[in-house]
Amino acid sequence: MTAEVFRAQTQKDIPSFIKDLGKAMAMQGFMIHNEDRMEMVHHFGHHGVELAEGFDLHMIQVCAPKKTAQSLMENLERAVLLPRYIVVFSKENKTQVRMLQFSNELVAELVDDEQFPEVHMAMCDALILAIKDVL
Repeated sequence: MTAEVFRAQTQKDIPSFIKDLGKAMAMQGFMIHNEDRMEMVHHFGHHGVELAEGFDLHMIQVCAPKKTAQSLMENLERAVLLPRYIVVFSKENKTQVRMLQFSNELVAELVDDEQFPEVHMAMCDALILAIKDVL
């Protein structure tokens, strides 16, 4: 039972990386669900929280509407591990990319569904492929 963080970095600036990621994910049926709300500085600011200048955390909510709807029609318990987030921020003059991944064993323990661990792993693999394609 494990979880791990996928880590990557790129020289691309955050807006360029996100634009390219959106295109790469679209090729695999994914979309950015929260494009107008992924900049956390705006989210926190909307709630009256002031952040340090240069705070550039982006939490990209990823969705594959057709696949997700079909998956959830099979078992609504799967929703606990959806949607997926890709986290993007700057560190040491590079764009950092992170995504939490769960092992098949952990997914099986969290959701009583024999098929879901493999479905979940395939989704994570597709997202990592899209990320790697645009680094």
